[in-house]
Amino acid sequence: MTLPRHWLPLLLAIGLIAGFGYVALRSGPLAATHVTVATPDYRDLHPILFGIGTVEARRAYAIGPTAAGRVQQVLVEVGDAVTAGQLLAEMSPVDLEDRVAAAQAALARAHSSLAAAEAQVREAMSRREAAEPNARRFAAMRDRGFVTQEAADAKQHEANAARAALATAEANQAAARQDRDRLLAEQAAAMKLRANLRLYSPVAGIVTARDAEPGSTLVAGQSVVRLIDPASRWLRLRIDQAQSAGLRVGLPVEIVLRSHPGATFPGQVARVEWLSDSVTEETIAQVTFDQVPDALTLGELAEATVRLPTIAHALTVPSAALHRVAGQEGVWVLGNAGTAQFQPAPVGVRDLAGQAQILAGLAPEAQVIVHSERELRPGAAVKPSPTLSGGRP
Repeated sequence: MTLPRHWLPLLLAIGLIAGFGYVALRSGPLAATHVTVATPDYRDLHPILFGIGTVEARRAYAIGPTAAGRVQQVLVEVGDAVTAGQLLAEMSPVDLEDRVAAAQAALARAHSSLAAAEAQVREAMSRREAAEPNARRFAAMRDRGFVTQEAADAKQHEANAARAALATAEANQAAARQDRDRLLAEQAAAMKLRANLRLYSPVAGIVTARDAEPGSTLVAGQSVVRLIDPASRWLRLRIDQAQSAGLRVGLPVEIVLRSHPGATFPGQVARVEWLSDSVTEETIAQVTFDQVPDALTLGELAEATVRLPTIAHALTVPSAALHRVAGQEGVWVLGNAGTAQFQPAPVGVRDLAGQAQILAGLAPEAQVIVHSERELRPGAAVKPSPTLSGGRP
């Protein structure tokens, strides 16, 4: 049977529409999204925390003058090893030697004044010791009528004058002693200032900076030399606050230095800082080396892996399955009708094997979507596949 010629365009149009529909349903925007799925698994989880840190010195020292002055000499260079008590630098005394000499001269005069005051006290005491018995003897003789009242009164006056002279001498002696003590203190202060001009190392360490050169004028507290205790080098580690749960003192740490990319140095968490970085949202911890590596420089970057205690029989899913939708963390699951549904599920810790702990909200028999060809939305049609179009499992 031959079809009428005018039916041919209609049949061709129907064929084209059917072809476009087939393509749209198989690979177009209406096609189901190919996904890979996995089932949650119970396993022992070995969680870790990862962070970036810089090498610092726990004990660092800035050596400088306690008063303004000019640097006279610096005796060490950067990198020098110094011992405790070693002379590092010296400040110029300017007029300090003259001030010390003036203090010593004033102190010698104060000693002479004190000696004179002590002699006056002895003289006044001798006069009193002679006048008081005479006054008592003349008073007794007046009672017997051997001397006049005027003579007895005169001797009593001499005794009173002797006591007053002794009190005056003792006051002068106390003033001279106080003046001497003041000058002793001033001399000691001048001597301390002179001693502070010589800058000594408080500990055995390594010179890390030479901040001033001879001739430089410094203010009080400004450093001339900086040094560190090399045995106190540690790592200042920064860890994302969202991943820092479980961080505590004593946990083992594996450290990889930028200068030794192929080596791992063991250490442990020595301190977790109370003050976090609110700008970068990081928790800060200090990590010590079990054995400080040779030639470890300050400021060097390092990667650190903190190992947390093992969590036994934890419900886990691949970390790649985790997503955040509308501010909630969870996973996409395969629904009964072949559609994608987002299931909020709080997440615990993660490990290096790419597994994440699910704390609640996910059934053990759920089909969790790990990878998808494109971004999913609630109710989107999905089709499980062993691999995606790019070959990703």
